[in-house]
Amino acid sequence: MTTPSQQLRAALDALDAAFAPLSESPIAVGGCTSCYTGADFEALAGPVDRVPDGLIPSVAAEVASHWDDFAALYRRMTPRIVRLLVTGRLHVDHGLVASRLLAAGWRDWTVPERRALEGVWDAWWRSTLHEYPGTGQVTGVLEAISVSTGSLAPWLAVWADTRTEAADHHLGDALDEWLVEWGLADLRLGFYGELHAGPELLSWLLALEEGRLGAAQLFEVERIADS
Repeated sequence: MTTPSQQLRAALDALDAAFAPLSESPIAVGGCTSCYTGADFEALAGPVDRVPDGLIPSVAAEVASHWDDFAALYRRMTPRIVRLLVTGRLHVDHGLVASRLLAAGWRDWTVPERRALEGVWDAWWRSTLHEYPGTGQVTGVLEAISVSTGSLAPWLAVWADTRTEAADHHLGDALDEWLVEWGLADLRLGFYGELHAGPELLSWLLALEEGRLGAAQLFEVERIADS
């Protein structure tokens, strides 16, 4: 039986395979010459596996208007971007990557591409819930997968069903962020606040089995829900 981390590695490899026809075929790349050199455009136009690591965060985070064909470039670079994101080596806001994927129109890509990306999201989420501490904050992982897919419900359902110490530790950490830093009642996820998550999270938290939340955190969640 494979472990969640092994399933994640397999999903990432499947993502590479699904995008191989795009990744291996050269394309024309142009954009802002104040930010990027001719050598940068040439590297981005060639095989994706040869693009220098230093260019990946720029592509992952850059605004669409800086590229002549943002959607085509982002689609082509998605396996590199996602692998670095999932393994904690991208250092770009998770919500921003999700927002850029939406802007690139990933839901309209080919079926194999969409399924491969969805497979990574599912494996990443399950791997995260089985490992503590992990390669990144659980709130960032949840933000990336929920904003890009447009739904919190399936990911919260998996969390509720995952009764591991790691999942519960992550839950405590998430509540520390949502209650103290992010403002749970009106929490919005995504770089541009695309997903209004607060009400759904409150309902989910209140429906969790007794004992999943600490007494102090449960009190605060109930106070917010009643206000």
